[in-house]
Amino acid sequence: METALRNALDPPMPPASADHPSDRLVLIAEDEPDIVEILVAYLRRSGLRTASASDGEDALMKHRTLRPDLVLLDVQMPVHDGWHVLREIRHRGDTPVIMLTAMDQDVDKLTGLRIGADDYVVKPFNPVEVVARVEAVLRRTAPTRVETGIRLTSGPLEVDLDRHTATVRQGEAGHVLDLTLTEFKLLAHLLRQPDRVFGRAELLVACLPEGDALERTVDSHISKLRRKLEIAGVPGVPDSVRGVGYRLGRPR
Repeated sequence: METALRNALDPPMPPASADHPSDRLVLIAEDEPDIVEILVAYLRRSGLRTASASDGEDALMKHRTLRPDLVLLDVQMPVHDGWHVLREIRHRGDTPVIMLTAMDQDVDKLTGLRIGADDYVVKPFNPVEVVARVEAVLRRTAPTRVETGIRLTSGPLEVDLDRHTATVRQGEAGHVLDLTLTEFKLLAHLLRQPDRVFGRAELLVACLPEGDALERTVDSHISKLRRKLEIAGVPGVPDSVRGVGYRLGRPR
């Protein structure tokens, strides 16, 4: 735990971007200080503001006064447990809630989803995955925003988000790729920050948010995407970073 915390705190905090708006507030309702400190470090590195509560009563008070955009809610807390807090939050409104718990039973997951949780993370967890899930839930629950005329490009690759097309440009000619929805999402996600390495867990949550897939599923989709790009004349992308994940790189 101490090593993870030290690794979390060492890197410099990047500036907020359009994908990580700094005005989003995450309330961490958790009674273990080490876990809170790690989550705070990772969330702030992603440009999110944080507040914390160490018991259920404090969580409900800060939910009412701070009006957070999302709550990370531990099930086993003093005063009021997570189930009680979740029920009260749902009585008040539709604030997104991700449950944090050491319990890995289907009945507990079903209980949380039945009461109204938006997602469920079992301890011990990878904090990078928690951040990815937070960002995915915030995207799904944000007010609908129409993006028109937005194109992402790198080298010969061009993704048109408005028309939902991916094209390989060769001079004036263009070859439209025949991609599945998941392949398109992966390509667009990588293309937003072509030099950044994305972990498998992050890609899984961001591009396959509705499924209960395993991380190795990402490898399969990336492999198929890479093959289609190679056939279209763009070999070697996305690039694999051993033990970490994938990045698009700079295709030629």
